[in-house]
Amino acid sequence: MLDIKFIRENAELIKKAAKNKNVKCDIDRLVEVDQKRRDFLPQIESMRSEQKNASEEIAKADKAKKAGMIAEMKKVSEKLKKLESELQGIEVEFKELMYTVPSIPDEEVPVGKDESENIEIKKWGEVPQFKFEPKDHITLGQDLDIVDFERGAKLSGSRFYFLKNAGALLELAVLRFALDHIISKGFTPMITPLLVRDEAMYGTGYFPFGKEEAYYVEKDELSLIGTAEVPVTAYHMDEILEESELPKMYAGLSSCFRREAGSYGKDTKGLYRIHQFQKVEQVIVCKNDTEESKKHHQFILQNSEEVLQALKLPYRVMNLCTGDLGAGQIQKFDIETWMPSRKGYGETHSASRFYDYQARRANLKYRDKDGKIHFCHTLNNTVIASPRILIPILENYQQADGSVIVPEVLRPYMGGMERIKMA
Repeated sequence: MLDIKFIRENAELIKKAAKNKNVKCDIDRLVEVDQKRRDFLPQIESMRSEQKNASEEIAKADKAKKAGMIAEMKKVSEKLKKLESELQGIEVEFKELMYTVPSIPDEEVPVGKDESENIEIKKWGEVPQFKFEPKDHITLGQDLDIVDFERGAKLSGSRFYFLKNAGALLELAVLRFALDHIISKGFTPMITPLLVRDEAMYGTGYFPFGKEEAYYVEKDELSLIGTAEVPVTAYHMDEILEESELPKMYAGLSSCFRREAGSYGKDTKGLYRIHQFQKVEQVIVCKNDTEESKKHHQFILQNSEEVLQALKLPYRVMNLCTGDLGAGQIQKFDIETWMPSRKGYGETHSASRFYDYQARRANLKYRDKDGKIHFCHTLNNTVIASPRILIPILENYQQADGSVIVPEVLRPYMGGMERIKMA
């Protein structure tokens, strides 16, 4: 969410940002509704003041005048109720429109229509060259008896699965390794709620834009989270922090749920695009300072790169173009890891910078050393997401005999297991 004063003064700039981001919003209507709202407020305040003064006068008036004054105030009261009702409707529309306004991308963000126009800015590691016909992770998982898609679909439908045997251990190992790594960087570990109220979803920008992606529990009016970013960023919602407390650095571990409503027919097989997964997410809440936000953005990106480097998985970093940014993101870097079965890189991490976009929505503020109140800046990035990360691990570490080497850094978390073999 942006400051309405900024929107009024920069309407054309925001229209351009919305167009470049492929975000639908009606800035002209927002400005019109805002003006109505601003016109109503002084009238209502004036009538409330008139009511208050009249009450005092009526209390002092003699019996002869009192009846007439009360009758007059009844008319004022009825008019006030009507105006307040109209204002309530205006406020609802104003809020709905405000939620659709995108942030303005950083000048470093390339203008482009979709992911095909993202720009590669870094590449690390050597793509493996196999001397045998490599298998995809689906075949490997079934041959090694570490994943069961058929029974997952039988119980829960398509894009659900069971991880079993060394597959379950491998996921737990990679999550714990990533969590330990990020804790060593000063992040506070959290295991988060998986169900949240609408306020948290709107506050972090996942509603209204991503509403169709969420699983909603109507009876309890709660949504299953698609990332720990939601509860962790909303952790200090409606609070005023002290500048001395910042930055807050949290690592949220959670299960995540996504309907993948907009991906019909895409990646329907395997572990790439599924409805339930586990993730460790890093979230930073910092001062309202552009340069500090940029510094933290590079920091969280580096943390995730270090995890992939420790796993010795080839990857590249992409600077996402405007058409591939979310409504609230100022800039976003994706890390894509080499997946042999795709004959290319697949997204495994996303590092986003929001400035005060989320903080305004979540009413997340801090008090500086002079006592002045500011909205915070927020950032987030995946540390690891599984089982998607199991795709490059299984496929890059596969051997000619059908076994899979366990990355060295994960072996302590798997009881010293060095290789996943066929029974």
